[in-house]
Amino acid sequence: MFATVNEQMDAFKTGSIELLPEEELARKIEKSIKTQKPLNIKLGADPSRPDLHLGHAVVLHKLHQFQEFGHNAVLIIGDFTGMIGDPSGKSKTRTQLTREETEENGKSYLEQATIILDSNRLSVRWNTEWLSKLNFFDIIHLSSKYTVAQLLERDDFSKRYKAHQPISLHEFMYPLAQAYDSYAVNSDLELGGSDQKFNLLVGREIQKAYGQEPQCILTMPLLEGTDGIEKMSKSLDNYIALTDTPRDIFGKVMSIPDNMIVRYLQYAALADTSFVKQVENGLVDGSVHPRNAKVDTAKRIVALYHGEEAGDNALLEFERIFKNKEIPDEIDLFELEANLSEINIVDLLALTKLAPSKKEARRLIDQGGVSIDGEKISDPMLKISFVEQKLLKVGKRKFLNIIAKQ
Repeated sequence: MFATVNEQMDAFKTGSIELLPEEELARKIEKSIKTQKPLNIKLGADPSRPDLHLGHAVVLHKLHQFQEFGHNAVLIIGDFTGMIGDPSGKSKTRTQLTREETEENGKSYLEQATIILDSNRLSVRWNTEWLSKLNFFDIIHLSSKYTVAQLLERDDFSKRYKAHQPISLHEFMYPLAQAYDSYAVNSDLELGGSDQKFNLLVGREIQKAYGQEPQCILTMPLLEGTDGIEKMSKSLDNYIALTDTPRDIFGKVMSIPDNMIVRYLQYAALADTSFVKQVENGLVDGSVHPRNAKVDTAKRIVALYHGEEAGDNALLEFERIFKNKEIPDEIDLFELEANLSEINIVDLLALTKLAPSKKEARRLIDQGGVSIDGEKISDPMLKISFVEQKLLKVGKRKFLNIIAKQ
């Protein structure tokens, strides 16, 4: 039994940026209820990286909400479009991935996406299925449905064109290929981040051009990373991965700026709208302390992915480590190859992935954020012997035991 049109519309709009056109979706839902036929809700994802984080989770949770209302969730893994590269928000041409990379990343993406999505009510499609079968005539025919002038209306293309930055033809093809996905799966509504609005609207036009009823579009906000400034991204090292340990999730949430508490409570912890408003008002009038709000938000996020008990335990461990200056009970061991028994500290941070780059490693050392066995490291040129096991600490939350293989 489907919920009423108004109940569904209210739920789907909650937390979203834009729903276009609203009246069309209302009609689709009404027809769905009358015919007892669920809508096809599309979410396309190019597996440019293998790991998912809380930023990706925002739109995945919205797709799960459609599942809960009885609709068909269609997750398209863009193994083909991933080889083109989405130009959204890019000031230069993206590096293209290989087929092997998109396939491998796609498998990892799917495994993590089902942490949130109900796999029993999920249709997974790989767009190589149809895009790889298009011949050159098909591609010319598809290209004829959209103009260069329309593509240049896109903000990132427009900026690059005006700045005389090159735009490759394959980048123009990306929105059309992604739009063809909507036609291929007969999408009734497509979800995406707010940066995907142009691509989603192209999908509507291509469906109409091929004689299909156009999809509605629903855009969701882009969640800022733990720095509170940039969009959450692994390359910026401001992300919280879905596969992070409860301890790491809790610690990272506690590190966010105070002005991000409400955003994380709403979009990462999925707190009830009325509760979010209550906390927001409390932070403004001083009746809610930011630290307490962060603790609650962190516990909720950990519980969402690891269960309530894990949330409680993560809080206890956080307080033990940071209030009492202790170290965690369980710390991973990293074994260096025997020929690396003595290694430069910057190289070590990059090798262990405790810093995303050597540049970032040097910055952490300069800021006093790196220590070995409790002693701060200040010299980025320092070489350290790991014939015997030593404890490496980076920042406030990252610990790793290091020893060279004998």
